[in-house]
Amino acid sequence: MKIDSTLQNIPVLGELLNGIPSGIAILDTNLCIVTMNRFLEAMTGYVTDEAKGVYAEFILRSNIGSKNQVWKEVLESGKSVAIDGNIINCRRKKIPILFNLTRLHDTKGEPIGVLIVLEDSSVAKGDVSKHQDNSITTGILGHSPQIEKVFKLMSVLARTDASVLITGKTGTGKDMIAEALHKSSQRARQPFIKVNCGALPEALLESELFGHVKGAFTGAVNETVGMFRLADKGTIFLTEIGDLSLPLQVKLLSVLDDREFFPVGGSKKVKVDVRIIAATHRSLRQEVQEGNFREDLFYRLNVLHLHIPSLWEREGDIRLLLDHFLRQFSVNLGKNITGFTREAIEILSNYSFPGNVRELRNIAEYSANICQSNRVKAKDLPQYLLRPAPSITASPSPPVAPTPVENISGEWAGIEKEMILNALRTSGGNRTKAAEILGWGRTTLWRKLKKHDIA
Repeated sequence: MKIDSTLQNIPVLGELLNGIPSGIAILDTNLCIVTMNRFLEAMTGYVTDEAKGVYAEFILRSNIGSKNQVWKEVLESGKSVAIDGNIINCRRKKIPILFNLTRLHDTKGEPIGVLIVLEDSSVAKGDVSKHQDNSITTGILGHSPQIEKVFKLMSVLARTDASVLITGKTGTGKDMIAEALHKSSQRARQPFIKVNCGALPEALLESELFGHVKGAFTGAVNETVGMFRLADKGTIFLTEIGDLSLPLQVKLLSVLDDREFFPVGGSKKVKVDVRIIAATHRSLRQEVQEGNFREDLFYRLNVLHLHIPSLWEREGDIRLLLDHFLRQFSVNLGKNITGFTREAIEILSNYSFPGNVRELRNIAEYSANICQSNRVKAKDLPQYLLRPAPSITASPSPPVAPTPVENISGEWAGIEKEMILNALRTSGGNRTKAAEILGWGRTTLWRKLKKHDIA
């Protein structure tokens, strides 16, 4: 496809566009991409070299593309337009966007293309400090003392630029916390790039993070900039950091120390200004002790630490989240489901949600789809909730009461664990009844379950 020579030869165009903290694309008269800035590369996941000469609607996959005639009308009429919409990036994430479209002219006043400025609507426009105060917890629900402590610490961490390590079980919302920290920081209008360190083999992950030069390996037919360069001036979120191989840990440590790195196969260092937020469900201290994680990297990542409590630790939040998600899915399905029956609530209250908020959300979605009345009944819940917890192995002999402490050998930790297991066997896995047998409150029992690593 032919690219307009007038646009192609604008001097220092790339440097000018990269200095603007919004996504920028320039289209020619055929509505094909001429160039994009670094911010738009991060937003879409496509680099400029890949996008040049391609119809814009294939790169900016939006609900206002040329098929809707908006871009074409701007080119023909010369009238600037601002319109709300969205784009779907190469990672299939939908991003709400404010599009600003303006026709470009040459020195004779003839139209030569369209300038598109894309602003992320999920970031408040203007006063960043106001955004920090009001939306640090946007989309993160909870009113328990445990989650309130997290919210307070988040407001502090958002105002710093140091590395953050987020820990917590799978499904606790580490991804949402990381993005909230970015959007409430001074880097909010810069890219937020997420990389799953456990999703790719070592060689591919290195290229994904640091990019590669042309010819670096078989199949490297083009240069790739990598996620660190796409995240320049913004934040890179490294989830499942505990899965990172030792060689890549060395390279990441170098980036943290020197703010520069070599692309794969490259001989010229690349400098970046990136804030790193890492997350893991593993105990990195234990990984260090076992030789699987570098101690120096652990301390560089663990400058600031934020632990997300498991759902069963968040007193009172389970019912809040159940009602919220049920209402959300009910509306989406066009149903009028007002809540759960008492029997359903009792079943859900006795469940420990090992999958945390993610599992709770899935349960609410399942129930909303299955429910045929205005309240979710026990039969509308996933079937596995109606059976004893799978982690509690049924005893081959008839259930017995907890064994007296004096007849159990071992240290107190082992004694306490055996008492809990016996109580769970006696109650058939019902944790409320087990707590009653032990003479504890339910919260105390759940805390002990976590202490003894009983699922």
